[in-house]
Amino acid sequence: MFRIDQPITAPAAPPTALGAQQGEAPMTTTDHLHAFIADLPKAELHVHHVGSASPRIVSELAARHPDSKVPTDPEALVDYFTFTDFAHFIDVYLSVVDLIRTPEDVRLLTYEVARDLARQQVRYAELTITPFSSTRRGIDERAFMDAIEDARKAAESEFGTVLRWCFDIPGEAGLEAAEETTRLATDDRLRPEGLVSFGLGGPEIGVPRPQFKPYFDRAIAAGLHSVPHAGETTGPETVWDALTHLRAERIGHGTSSFQDPALLTHLADHRIPLEVCPTSNIATRAVRTLDEHPIKEFVEAGIVVTINSDDPPMFGTDLNSEYAVAARLLNLDERGLAGLAKNAVDVSFLDEPGKARIKDEIDAYTTTWLAP
Repeated sequence: MFRIDQPITAPAAPPTALGAQQGEAPMTTTDHLHAFIADLPKAELHVHHVGSASPRIVSELAARHPDSKVPTDPEALVDYFTFTDFAHFIDVYLSVVDLIRTPEDVRLLTYEVARDLARQQVRYAELTITPFSSTRRGIDERAFMDAIEDARKAAESEFGTVLRWCFDIPGEAGLEAAEETTRLATDDRLRPEGLVSFGLGGPEIGVPRPQFKPYFDRAIAAGLHSVPHAGETTGPETVWDALTHLRAERIGHGTSSFQDPALLTHLADHRIPLEVCPTSNIATRAVRTLDEHPIKEFVEAGIVVTINSDDPPMFGTDLNSEYAVAARLLNLDERGLAGLAKNAVDVSFLDEPGKARIKDEIDAYTTTWLAP
């Protein structure tokens, strides 16, 4: 499992003995920023439903379905979730998808993902769900929708975390999956209340974006926002295709965009955000090392960047860890981190009163933290 062990730095001097009791060592700048991040109110815009299953939940699901090749021992999952490349990641991911076989599995997973988000002070999340993966395995489509909605309402009531859904096409499953996903997303008899957007995931190589245009057109006509993955393991031409053919409002990853100055200018000028997932990009070998990650180039180009965790337990990370990575790569202090948090809120599909409420909370938290 890929882990982040590199320290973060910030321009401010370390606070002298901040938070230390008599006889205790003072906080370092790294400790201080980690503590700030831990309680910073946040929004997460690029996180996958099945990919967010914690080792505890994956183990429980694997025990329910012993015919699976997925280990039931949480420690064995560490090795199982070590990926050689993106194709290997997709194979492992799909083996975990195969553990979601009943509406009860769906409800358990969704509720526990919300619990993990709430522990990180995530106030709002757009969870990417691939309903085709469940319905083709025999889960009744109405029961699937009821399960995610029941978990969503319980999570908001019990944890205070607001969930919304992005239904995405699994690109590797082709146009059959595109048709089914579009039907489930646009049929008023099935469409869940929490659905706000429409995406495209899975491998990019050999899965050209233009072929999905008719399905995105239907989803957009039904009032959904377009948020496809693009430019994660392919070049900037895939991002252009997502913009031109799929009318993308945000780009999932967009990692290769830095290779095309015209694309950087277009993204900045049109305020099209990138959903950046640094640790994911390393774990899937989309980027070789964190120090080579193009996030700094994106920010310097004026692009709106949000920080996200993608498939956090599979990559040995979480959203708090991704903020720590961003702090190091962008040399951010507390106000810079708060700005990243507000970026995600601003470009989310939450209603305006909801956005204002979370941004006010971020500002109040930051002001209190920095108060002398």
